[in-house]
Amino acid sequence: MHDYIFSIEMEVRDYEIDSEGIVNNANYLHYLEHTRHAFCRHAGFSFEQMQQRGIIPVLNRVEIDYKTPLRSGDTMVSSLWIELQGVRFIFHQDIFNKATGKMAVSAVVSCVCLEGGRLSRGEAIAEAFKDFLQS
Repeated sequence: MHDYIFSIEMEVRDYEIDSEGIVNNANYLHYLEHTRHAFCRHAGFSFEQMQQRGIIPVLNRVEIDYKTPLRSGDTMVSSLWIELQGVRFIFHQDIFNKATGKMAVSAVVSCVCLEGGRLSRGEAIAEAFKDFLQS
């Protein structure tokens, strides 16, 4: 088990609910993405800064296990830890219902970097995230 390096709280909004009264599965992708973007800002290398330097992070794989549904008004805690595997940055992300502590989602998100339109080793991001990378 790895320790989370970043967490953020978010509230489920009414328009994210489907006809069954639970968060629509596609909205979890948004929660996960919001968490990664907030982490990048926290680590001191925002997506805007990456783009200014010609670095474009691109997802190449997302795996999501849906565990326990969230409902309107629930507060969630979205947490992650990150590792580097070759040229891929692997984000291990979990979302929990804050009130119950139950896991809503567990995900593994893989990202590669393009620089000048070509796959790169992501050295600038690895340098920015060096204090956060786990092995």
